[in-house]
Amino acid sequence: MIILAGTIRIAPGHKATALTLMAPMIAASRAEPGCVSYSFAFDALDDHLVWVFEIFTDEDALAFHRAAPHMAAWRAGWAAAGVGDRDMREYRVTAP
Repeated sequence: MIILAGTIRIAPGHKATALTLMAPMIAASRAEPGCVSYSFAFDALDDHLVWVFEIFTDEDALAFHRAAPHMAAWRAGWAAAGVGDRDMREYRVTAP
């Protein structure tokens, strides 16, 4: 299993645009082969901080995800959504 966890920051006044871009990307990511979990959550105390949590079965699933058209569309929309301060970590889980 591969776990990706971290945060992104949305600029003030951009939450609606970010949500419009996030929803189809999250739905498409969850439907990918090898995607175990994929979620974004706005922080309860900081409306501009988004917590990201992803789990993929293996390297092939993660590579498929990273190359998917919906990921390219999401990245292309970052400026319009005010996405910044991306801080992600990748963890390899070798035991159940």
